[in-house]
Amino acid sequence: MMSQIRMGLRFGKDLGGFLSHPLTADESRRQLVHQLRSREDSFLHVLRHGVYEYARSPYRALLSHIGIEHGDIAAWVRESGVEGALARLYEAGVTVTLDEFKGRQPIRRRGLDLAVRARDFDNPLLVADYETRTGGSRAVRGVGKRLIIDLNLLAHEAAYDVLFLSALDALKRPMGIWRPVPPAGAGMKILLRHARIGMQAERWFSQSELKRSVPNLRYYVFTRFVIALSALYGRALPAPEYTPLDQAVKVARWLAQKTRTGAPAYLEANAGAAVRVCVAAAEHGLDIGNTLFRIGGEPFTDARARIIGAAGARAFCHYNMGEAGRLGVACSASEDHDDVHVALDKIAFLQRERRPASGVEPIGALFCSTLHPAAPKLMLNVEVGDYGVVSERACGCPFGALGFTQHLRAIRSYEKLTSEGMQFTGSEVLRLVEEVLPGRFGGHPTDYQFVEEEEDGLSRVSLVVSPRIGAVDELQVVATVLEVLGSPPHGSGGHWLMAEYWKGARTLRVVRREPYLTAAAKILPLHVIRLGDGPTTS
Repeated sequence: MMSQIRMGLRFGKDLGGFLSHPLTADESRRQLVHQLRSREDSFLHVLRHGVYEYARSPYRALLSHIGIEHGDIAAWVRESGVEGALARLYEAGVTVTLDEFKGRQPIRRRGLDLAVRARDFDNPLLVADYETRTGGSRAVRGVGKRLIIDLNLLAHEAAYDVLFLSALDALKRPMGIWRPVPPAGAGMKILLRHARIGMQAERWFSQSELKRSVPNLRYYVFTRFVIALSALYGRALPAPEYTPLDQAVKVARWLAQKTRTGAPAYLEANAGAAVRVCVAAAEHGLDIGNTLFRIGGEPFTDARARIIGAAGARAFCHYNMGEAGRLGVACSASEDHDDVHVALDKIAFLQRERRPASGVEPIGALFCSTLHPAAPKLMLNVEVGDYGVVSERACGCPFGALGFTQHLRAIRSYEKLTSEGMQFTGSEVLRLVEEVLPGRFGGHPTDYQFVEEEEDGLSRVSLVVSPRIGAVDELQVVATVLEVLGSPPHGSGGHWLMAEYWKGARTLRVVRREPYLTAAAKILPLHVIRLGDGPTTS
């Protein structure tokens, strides 16, 4: 108890410093340029202190098994830069799959069998700081999910927001968000990042309810604690208002009120949620013209862009990953609505050809490595389950002018089901298809298949069930899937929240037909019908 009190007091002090000094555009530019120029040194620093000097690092075991020393990597960086060194590491076998990274499969290489947990990839540079300073001066960890809210990382990423919003002349817009409360971390992080740059959100619409129940008590206390502290330091965060997905008109009415007063709002939301708001506005005759959406969580497809455009609004998307934070920043000068600048100051991508289980054509799979010491997780050639189109060009926007010339667009997932901002990996789907569903409802693994597609601008997930099985209770099938996805071992880390989210959004449905076949006549557990060229963001 005493350690928790000390942790809270220390975090409160750090939060005060975080909120008391708003970040300016000039400071942001200097910060990003410095980190961009220092990326090679930062990468080697993270490797030395976060991998080679950390006995429990899975990467250290993998590198040692192959026989690669820190000096080898340093020489490669001097010869061919960060990406060149990462390519050498990849060719030597230093790469980690998404399931290995999430602790769902051991790392198995010839002569190496390493059991791993998701927390083994936590950034030890943060852990050391956390332990030394009584657990939470800079890093706040939620039990179970091990959610890290690191103020140093948020301060760094706030620099992206300053430049992005300045380019759109949006820093003085009234702001709202429609994001879930903790244990989902995105909403709280968004609020804190914007408070850091002097933007105080007026409304926090939340698709999940902040409950004072025993299972959620720690999240309830943490959320209320941060809101109270923010008010104390003059940057008051709004209290969350429970607004399930079927109440999108509540958000639309607030946006319409802002448009009516001549001060159109800026709303942070998942892509599907933004579409729901625009549809609700049209259905109720509400004018939300000139609203600015910053969306994520799902691909920003042409269909979604049309629906948002028809409402007279604009939308931009960043590219984020919970384990690494911001991976890409929306390009404010691009003609492609889904174009982002790769955050080269804090991450590096490799792209390698893959033939995904859910598709026929080879894709350019993305492998991510973290360069910034404040990243929640350390990543070294981690296959993130996404692919996209990478290019180098000068666009003329503020990020391009600073040297962020690598662009990424058409980012899609090939190893994850992604809908309404929630994600489940291929291994979770595989367990359902191969074990749970045949065991409860009969048939064989090839009689079941999850299919992701887009319908009227919203992501839908269908569970295809072969007619050969005979009659099944479709509601019970859906309930079983959500129960399994939301319960241990998959229910740890907030999966119960994702399952509830899907339930509320009615995302999952049963379709009676034969599963889709690949060109090789294989039936795969996950089939993705391409939603168009758009990024899976968060």
